[in-house]
Amino acid sequence: MSKIPKYWNIGKKYLSNNDKVMRLLINRYSAPSEIILTTRKDIFYSLCKSIIGQQISVAAANSVFLKFEKKCKNKINARNVNKLKFIQLKSCGLSKQKVKGIKSLAKKTLNKTFNPKLILKMSDDEAISYLSELRQIGRWSAEMILLFTYNRPNIWPVQDIGLLRAISKNYKKEYLPPEKFINLLKKKFSPYCSIATWYLWRSIDPEPIQY
Repeated sequence: MSKIPKYWNIGKKYLSNNDKVMRLLINRYSAPSEIILTTRKDIFYSLCKSIIGQQISVAAANSVFLKFEKKCKNKINARNVNKLKFIQLKSCGLSKQKVKGIKSLAKKTLNKTFNPKLILKMSDDEAISYLSELRQIGRWSAEMILLFTYNRPNIWPVQDIGLLRAISKNYKKEYLPPEKFINLLKKKFSPYCSIATWYLWRSIDPEPIQY
């Protein structure tokens, strides 16, 4: 894992000054042992983890991922995944669609039709569109990659159930919170929506997920 993002402390101060709920959450989950957003800097690993985690619980995803990692001989990369047969991947507990997504990702990585380096020069919207061209990767998965792998500062994943639950809980709104209110928060938190998302997640699950 890498060091904290350069914008993290500035962003925390900005959010604390602009929103009472954010100030409360940031104070609650800060020192002495604050867990912060970091990156593996390994997009293939993170994309595999994102595909595996789709539409299943965190516990189930962790179980499947451990089996997947073992099949890859504890080295998750395109070359190792490409060597695995369909049935080997399916035996980890993966659906047919997820196996196809992971195999397609490995192939595109090896033949370089998917080039992660291009993302570095893209805007958030451009990067989301580019990542969404991959099989089994939609907007939510693309946003998780931008947040966790690239540590982009202003990701606001409004399709994320955890984020919506956290907004409802902390701002005393019904579930699902009104779209107008979600957009209002985005405007209020920009350009540090990623930090706001992180602390809202922490409020409903103190053990943070990592992609």
